[in-house]
Amino acid sequence: MKVAYQGETGAYSERVVRDLFPDAEPLPCPTVRLVFSRVTSGEAAFGVVPLENSQAGSVNETYDLLQHTDLLRIVGESVVRIDHALLGVPGARLEDVRRARSHWQALAQCEDFLAAMRIEPVPVHDTAGAARMIAESGATDEAAIASVEAAQIFGLAVLAEHIQSEKDNYTKFAVIGREDPGLGPHDKTSLVMAVLDEPGSLLASLEPFAKRRINLHKLESRPRRGKPFEYVMYVDVMAAGDDPALEEALEEVRAHTSFLRVLGSYRSAPTPV
Repeated sequence: MKVAYQGETGAYSERVVRDLFPDAEPLPCPTVRLVFSRVTSGEAAFGVVPLENSQAGSVNETYDLLQHTDLLRIVGESVVRIDHALLGVPGARLEDVRRARSHWQALAQCEDFLAAMRIEPVPVHDTAGAARMIAESGATDEAAIASVEAAQIFGLAVLAEHIQSEKDNYTKFAVIGREDPGLGPHDKTSLVMAVLDEPGSLLASLEPFAKRRINLHKLESRPRRGKPFEYVMYVDVMAAGDDPALEEALEEVRAHTSFLRVLGSYRSAPTPV
């Protein structure tokens, strides 16, 4: 069985694949969109994509792709502690680094360090991919922001460790697929909905959850693609998709929305200590 992930060997998402699917063959993909494509085509049974960072926020591309696919759903999640390091070629010195390459979210997570060191951020598609680029370039004035494991894989020197602005830095990854991978009993459901443009519709669309004491774990507004200045709400509720209380709540919610889709029901992941 193949499990696709966004990134290259040494990426944080590959760690999720190996943790959740230890017997699977990891299939690296340069983009989130390609992960969706690999799973949709059947080349991979499941995919692992970044969903949200505790500091830099949601990965909008992932949410947009989830909203517009009819074939795939969220079937699992994992939360990974992210500990960034600045990696350079052997012999490079921290004080000589002028540019740092990494995924845009990793750069955002390390913006205080980069500003203090007057290092220019250069976004690329992946943290581990940035490490490979630096190893291939041989440049001593450029570095990558990635994991210490990536330094070991690509033969780079660790110039600085723990460089993220918030030391408690976590990324939530979603497992996408057509079928349940059997990662545990479901206790969480993700939704996307567009509330009617009427007074009180937002309140009315949330009250059905409150009446049944269903906890909303996430509520985030995003622009609706193809509908200028209209918005959709991404919602995570702490209930299984087949919970009768949730099913009743969603029937009430539909009366106050123009669009409602369940993105998946799955076992929630604990935050690592």
